[in-house]
Amino acid sequence: MSKATFDPRRFNQSNNTPFEQVMEKHLSRRNFVKRGLGISAMTAFAGVGLTACGSDDNSVTTTPTTPTTPTTPTAPTTSSAVLGFDSIAGSKIDAVAVPAGYSAYVLAPWGTPLNSKASEWKSDGSNTGEDQANSVGMHHDGMHFFPLNDAGDDGLLCINHEYIDEDALHPTGPTFDTNGNRTVIDEIRKEINAHGVSVVRIKLTNGMWEVVANDAHNRRFTGASVMDVAGPLAYTSYLETRYSPDGSQARGTLNNCGNGSTPWGTYLTCEENWPGYFVNKGTLAADQSRIGIATKGTRYGWEHLAGDDDERLDEFARFDITPVGANAGQDYRNEANGHGYIVEIDPYNPNSRAVKRTALGRFRHEGCTFGKLAEGQPITFYSGHDSRFEYLYKFVSDAVWDPADANSSNRIAMGDKYMNAGTLYVAKFNEDGVGEWLPLTLDAITTEGSTLASTFDSQAAIILNTAGAADLVGATPMDRPEWAAVDPFTGSVYLTLTNNTKRKDSTNPANPRLNNSFGHVIRWDEGDSATEFSWDIFVFGAPAAGDADTNLSGLDDLNQFASPDGLAFDARGILWVQTDNGADEVTSYTNDQMLAVVPSTLVDTNGKQQVISSETQAQLKRFFVGPNDCEVTGFAITPDYKTAFVNIQHPGNWPYSATATEATPAGMQIRPRAATVMIRKNDGGEIGV
Repeated sequence: MSKATFDPRRFNQSNNTPFEQVMEKHLSRRNFVKRGLGISAMTAFAGVGLTACGSDDNSVTTTPTTPTTPTTPTAPTTSSAVLGFDSIAGSKIDAVAVPAGYSAYVLAPWGTPLNSKASEWKSDGSNTGEDQANSVGMHHDGMHFFPLNDAGDDGLLCINHEYIDEDALHPTGPTFDTNGNRTVIDEIRKEINAHGVSVVRIKLTNGMWEVVANDAHNRRFTGASVMDVAGPLAYTSYLETRYSPDGSQARGTLNNCGNGSTPWGTYLTCEENWPGYFVNKGTLAADQSRIGIATKGTRYGWEHLAGDDDERLDEFARFDITPVGANAGQDYRNEANGHGYIVEIDPYNPNSRAVKRTALGRFRHEGCTFGKLAEGQPITFYSGHDSRFEYLYKFVSDAVWDPADANSSNRIAMGDKYMNAGTLYVAKFNEDGVGEWLPLTLDAITTEGSTLASTFDSQAAIILNTAGAADLVGATPMDRPEWAAVDPFTGSVYLTLTNNTKRKDSTNPANPRLNNSFGHVIRWDEGDSATEFSWDIFVFGAPAAGDADTNLSGLDDLNQFASPDGLAFDARGILWVQTDNGADEVTSYTNDQMLAVVPSTLVDTNGKQQVISSETQAQLKRFFVGPNDCEVTGFAITPDYKTAFVNIQHPGNWPYSATATEATPAGMQIRPRAATVMIRKNDGGEIGV
């Protein structure tokens, strides 16, 4: 998530024990044993609860009230990948930086036409709203590559577009009247169309990837696209609007930040900071207050042109959700209820409609990743709520995994099977290195000893106010939980906690630092039951010059970082960590970046997984640095590992040319364009090794 769009207000008013308090005690225990023993060793020290659960399901659960000697699990299967590049220095220029022996090129920047309905991108910002509806959107974020052939040299890039820069989008920025209201209808349509997701066909030709114009797969999902709704909230009164009286549809997807994919070949896009797009000038409902719906005006003022003679189907009126009619069918009081979900897209079927999967919860989703698959076992999805003091969630499907479903041609039906029914959980972290997944169901016990049924009358009502339900059961407030990624070898799950500079007076084991400017990456293993897990901190962001209480992982100049954000494993077991830095101690040295490490190979002599520490920090290497003012975000890689794709969001004065490493000449100002960067090894080999 871009810091440029982050709303710093705190909406969580619960008294739940925050992560930093839990973490402080946890670190004391970890240091007492031995710094850097990792998940398995820490849980063994606890003596109760879980031993670490690797992908081989060979761990042992002991009864919490009767401590026993833990069974030592066998060492997890490890990756054979070895990082083969030298960590690069930081960079502070209007260009990207890659290791020696690599090249980087610009691909599919904002405004690239996808079909003949769009004019070529104009450097004066004068493209129309219709152009934008048929071109690549603005401010690229999460991304995934879907191959179209076995060779992997032809495929589809699905690219999220988080938000907009109005000054760059229009020739001289947005137009207002003397009262501060928007006046140009096509400007607003262009802004709505710049949001959402792009599906872009690309092909490798003579060693270079190119966009295939006018391909049938090329399409846009925008802030106005009609989408189906599935799961507990579908066809309920909560989604009844003047546009969709039966509650079956929602319009548009907004603030698409993190992403995911499914085992059956669909794309998952995540609606993150969507509440600020809507305004309720009356009394906020409990869910609206908890999630942060605006009360005075929206982020971009799209509602200003409600009632304009050229307005179509209340396209602008729907952003003002103040009740004005006799019932929900006469206004848009429920319009925002259609947002805040994981949205599933079938990139292979250009005639399919996107589906909002409400069973996975409604909040500010940052990413969505599925756990390690096992035939005959449910599928687990993980997603963080990216705000300060918010929570980590998982969804466990009712349906059990059938590998044959990976080859289904009816991919949206597979989403119906695995993502419409299941149990949603929220995480509670304990100081002994174990944790508990708390179910968000009507019979779930609250911290007051009642059940959620005392507050909510249905599972749909719980989903509508997911964060409010999580408050009641005692979830652990975190330091902005963002992207999650699953190690394909060990099954361990990693999650970025970007930062929390508002944490002034309390900590917990999972969030141990007050005024946390630098963030950290947490790791956990699932237990034998759906409610158990074991955890530790994999790496702490910090400046190299930080003292021992700040630089807890012993980072140096070649891997110092702050504000970890994007996170992805490739199938070789390499973990790619991207940053959205806001800490002066690191930004003075380098722009936002991407680092790499192979976690499964970091084990001690007993085969226990280790964390990044002063002894192991050299295994974490800086691979990529973005241009000035940007966020580095989104990662994808081809099946042969010979091309990596990385997104550059909100650059300040880039790209100057198709060669991403070519800096904009000093003194030259260009209209900035978010873009995908394709990275290739000059010798044609695999990326990173």
